[in-house]
Amino acid sequence: MLTKTEEIVKGVLKGDRRSIAKAITIIENGMPEARELIAQIFPRTGKAHVIGLTGAGGAGKSTLIEKIVREYRRRGKTVGIIAVDPTSPFTGGAFLGDRIRMQELSTDEGVYIRSMATRNYPGGISKATKDATKILDAAGKDIVIVETAGAGQSEVEIVKVAQTIVVMHAPGLGDEIQAIKAGIMEIADVFVVNKADRENANKTAIDIQAMLQLDSKKGGWKPPVLKTVALTGEGVPELIEKLEEHRCFLEGDVECRENMLKTKAETELLEAIKERISRAIIGQLKREGKYDELLHEILEKKTDPASAAEKLVKKAINSDQA
Repeated sequence: MLTKTEEIVKGVLKGDRRSIAKAITIIENGMPEARELIAQIFPRTGKAHVIGLTGAGGAGKSTLIEKIVREYRRRGKTVGIIAVDPTSPFTGGAFLGDRIRMQELSTDEGVYIRSMATRNYPGGISKATKDATKILDAAGKDIVIVETAGAGQSEVEIVKVAQTIVVMHAPGLGDEIQAIKAGIMEIADVFVVNKADRENANKTAIDIQAMLQLDSKKGGWKPPVLKTVALTGEGVPELIEKLEEHRCFLEGDVECRENMLKTKAETELLEAIKERISRAIIGQLKREGKYDELLHEILEKKTDPASAAEKLVKKAINSDQA
């Protein structure tokens, strides 16, 4: 007889929508069976083309995603969408407006949409988002699109989830160069200037191309700069072609793909180790009644958080070795 988790996993692997929803809820709520669930589906992941779409708020990400999904469906591809909305620092909730904007797609059996909150994770991507991507991958989706909550210069966590990164911008949102420089500039595989029917759209595209020419790296993938009008779908077929070109590039460049997969595996391993260690140490402190005592010492300036953490980790390591 199958356990509840095994039944959900079985449903996920068959692409059952209810099972997918239950699985994502389990990992989003951090339920006890979450680890077992991910462990069971993990061997069936790695087939989907995971596309990350990020950019400043107001660039038209959700509208463009709707058109991208319709084009992929026209080509016979199944699609999973994870739309990440900012978490309120006051209530802990999220507006989930992206799902409202894409609700017309929800009636398509070949499309699965899930809105998730950032839960105040740095970079806008929580661990639950990463695991939800695995669930949609294991469920057989050909394409998985992850839309971030809006990117600043340092919000580059999407590279730990997606194979192809689309960075969107739109004219009229402020200083174009300021909006696309630093970390966010470096992660893009494809640049999109949306709302290309607006004034200064050509200038924005030229500015991005000029910055790309300053890149001293030789060979490899050269990020194209495309112009789209999300409301009408103009430029979307060309964007799809570039996304497919990048997927083929990764498959053809074995060394590049292996390095990318190794980096992602290493990142996930380190994050898992940190999570397990912190959970074990804090749990032990609370069981011994010393957690509040340690917080009091920090508040009284008798120790600082970094020194307290170093002492706790050393104690945990020494006790394991004893």
